[in-house]
Amino acid sequence: MYSLTFCFVLFAFLTFVICRGSFLVPTAAWDKLRRSFVLAVRSLWLHKLRAFLSVLGIIIGTSAVIALMGFGEGSMQDALDDIKRLGATNIIVRSIKPPDDGTSQKRSFVAEYGIKYTDYDRFTTISTVIRMVPMRIFPQEVRHLERMHNSRVVATTPQYADVNKLEMATGRFLNEEDDEKMKNVAVLGAATAQMLFPFEEALGQTIHLNQHRYVIVGVVHERMPTGGSGGSQAAEEFNNDVYIPLQTCRVRFGEKVFIRQSGSRNGEKVDLSQVTLTVADVDEVRPTGDVIKYLMEMHPRKDWALTVPLDRLEEAERAKERYTLLLALIAGISLFVGGIGIMNIMLATVTERTREIGIRRALGAKRRDITLQFLVEAVVQTAIGGLVGVLLGIAIVFVIPWLARVGWHANLPAKINVTSIFLAVIVSLFVGVAFGLYPALRAARLDPIEALRHE
Repeated sequence: MYSLTFCFVLFAFLTFVICRGSFLVPTAAWDKLRRSFVLAVRSLWLHKLRAFLSVLGIIIGTSAVIALMGFGEGSMQDALDDIKRLGATNIIVRSIKPPDDGTSQKRSFVAEYGIKYTDYDRFTTISTVIRMVPMRIFPQEVRHLERMHNSRVVATTPQYADVNKLEMATGRFLNEEDDEKMKNVAVLGAATAQMLFPFEEALGQTIHLNQHRYVIVGVVHERMPTGGSGGSQAAEEFNNDVYIPLQTCRVRFGEKVFIRQSGSRNGEKVDLSQVTLTVADVDEVRPTGDVIKYLMEMHPRKDWALTVPLDRLEEAERAKERYTLLLALIAGISLFVGGIGIMNIMLATVTERTREIGIRRALGAKRRDITLQFLVEAVVQTAIGGLVGVLLGIAIVFVIPWLARVGWHANLPAKINVTSIFLAVIVSLFVGVAFGLYPALRAARLDPIEALRHE
């Protein structure tokens, strides 16, 4: 927002200077500047190829600034949007199985750990929390007729779909009535539905979980797994999930769940695998996290973990700023190289037009007039190169992602950085002044008599 405002004010100021320059500069000086501009354009037009080659570096540098900033902005913004979709105002509390205590002689066959319902009740007393999504997550074999699939059962509430941005392919997600009445209903992930119902519609069919039948009321649209923050437990494979109401899970499964792995059978007693809490305001996220941490420290063991996605978001934003600065630095080197090319051509031009300079000095031109003539010529070159580079850079930002989508079916995010456009033009003008000043001063310091003798 601030960058757009700055660009608008700058554009308005430049427009005012160009359109009303005669009010800011005395008439004689303005006429002299206008004549210098006309002479510069004529001189460049007489040597079109040389002028083009001299501004080519500026064109490449300016377009590189806009293109690199555009692709960098798009890539980083895409990553930031992923984190934001996971929930910048969320706080995740997860149950973590602590390591076995080898010094203890009392070792139970059923491991008991994690978030209790009493913890969940204490969370409801936090005034800044506006939503809580409890989850009970465990692996379970799912069957339909002779087909079987090892899925992940997620017992939760209807708000889970909002927190994790689930999109339904068919049917609906769980609702409040399913949870209150403890209905035997289920929602399948895309991969689970494909494995159990490869040749038929899953909606309305039944599956077996722990010797109980569940009616399928919806199928979730296929999606990419997340990295494990903002409402997820570790890395989430949503496609293999089976969602059932939390209260149904408490009745049908209880808190004790037995898992068969590698010929062994282990049990665990966990009330809740995870609770995702949503805070009303971003500024309240960390204080709320401190309160939750204080409440969870009542556990005798560290069998929980706290995740604040806002920390990851701010870290990503800081990385974006560093990445943008690096891209600007790399592209700025291109402009610097282009400026050296301008200086080189201008020095050659001064040598070539030594006799012309001598004639102008003999006719009464002052040193500042000669300086202004060559300085304006350098600035005109860089200005033209900057404008052409801006158009080329914008075209690259739009065309390359389109070719990637059409030709390679790849997603190449890009976003026009408005600030980079104005920055590239301003830097181009600065390069024209900085690298054109020395050749202009050198031309102005030529002795008129020696200049007239030059062949």
